[in-house]
Amino acid sequence: MAVISVNTNEDKTVSIEISVGAEEFEKAVDAAYRKEVKRIQIPGFRKGKAPRKMIEKMYGEGFFYEDAVNATYPAAYQAAVEEKGIEPVDRADIEVKEVGKDGYVFVAKVAVKPEVTLEGYRGIEVEKTVSEATDEEVADEIKRMQEQNGRMVTVEDRAAQMGDTATIDFEGFVDGVAFAGGKGENYPLALGSNSFIPGFEEQVAGHNVGDEFDVNVKFPEEYHAEELKGKDATFKCKLHDIKVKELPEVDDEFAKDVSEFDTLDELKADIRKKIQQRKDDQSQTDVENKLMDAVVGKMEADIPACMFENRISDMVQEFEYRLQSQGLNLQTYLQYSGQTMEQFREGFRAQAESQVKTRLALEKIVALEKIEATEEELNQEFEKIAKNYGMEVEKVKGFVPVEEISSGIAMNKALDLVRDSAKIKEVKAEEKSGQEAEKPKRTRAKKAKEEAPAEAE
Repeated sequence: MAVISVNTNEDKTVSIEISVGAEEFEKAVDAAYRKEVKRIQIPGFRKGKAPRKMIEKMYGEGFFYEDAVNATYPAAYQAAVEEKGIEPVDRADIEVKEVGKDGYVFVAKVAVKPEVTLEGYRGIEVEKTVSEATDEEVADEIKRMQEQNGRMVTVEDRAAQMGDTATIDFEGFVDGVAFAGGKGENYPLALGSNSFIPGFEEQVAGHNVGDEFDVNVKFPEEYHAEELKGKDATFKCKLHDIKVKELPEVDDEFAKDVSEFDTLDELKADIRKKIQQRKDDQSQTDVENKLMDAVVGKMEADIPACMFENRISDMVQEFEYRLQSQGLNLQTYLQYSGQTMEQFREGFRAQAESQVKTRLALEKIVALEKIEATEEELNQEFEKIAKNYGMEVEKVKGFVPVEEISSGIAMNKALDLVRDSAKIKEVKAEEKSGQEAEKPKRTRAKKAKEEAPAEAE
């Protein structure tokens, strides 16, 4: 392999002209012959026994060239980009220019990682909003735990009310004709959950066990079933059972039942601590996001569109894997959500662009600051991965590229550098809310007016 030339195109892609010599090409042609001869029948020879020269005489000298080119160009291309220090960010378009017994020449056109210019990433000024866990938040969590540990008890002496769970049979009709999917038996319907068509649950309330009654509703115009959109429907119902959730008393016994603590005060203290930790973690994440937004704002780079598209594709694939783990598929999800694949992909665009830009900025800081992962840091990361997956460290090292781990560690250290050098002003959430409320209304209006054109674009 030899690199003949490297040229940058107007669209910022790079064209690499590469030659594969006669000796290397001859070996590939011979390998192609040995692979294909088994299926070739030449008169006068047993199948699979025809000499290469005889096949080439009958079918042409270049009969095996295509297979030989396909077998050799990937390695030649990879060697060329490594030799020239080129960093592709997409698949290359390959065009074979010349091919013959002396070898061949091909041109690989590929988008490459852009040149990045970045200054001023140290000493960035940002605000950090801090907030404390409140009594109300602790009470909300206790209420959630109380609801979670409630038990359903049957009600016999009154009619169904909103908040009850009513067990019903139902069958839906439009213009007197039953429609598909409109029937259910012994269905537990939580009244007030808004899980049925608007107006349905309210009409179940007020009925007693054993009652048979009609529920008249109108399907929403945006209903997912085309044939039912905007249609009036009647559901014939029968009420079998009414249940209400009975909540446990919130006391020391409750704390013992739902946690490892002996008293309610201890449980509340632990809840407060966990809420505070979540708030602190979120506050730290928000600061890091602000810092990286500021860093990206200082970066100059002509980023190829394919980098964004490829990241979107990765995110779509990750989403699809999560669906599959739940026994679903992406096509069904798109149908129920009423989206095309193009619309679905577009939903990831802002996040994908942010991630690509952030990565480029952090990589530039790594290069400028000459940041590297230490042997100890690499080993710690491999041990963490091994623990998470329940595998031996050496096995993890066998399938996780060390370059990938090293790069991740270095970028985290670059983020640490940006954060540690930043000028962070802490502002209490309550104070910030007060400041926002005190701003003149015209200031907000002016801000909205200034932002409107940008949103339109």
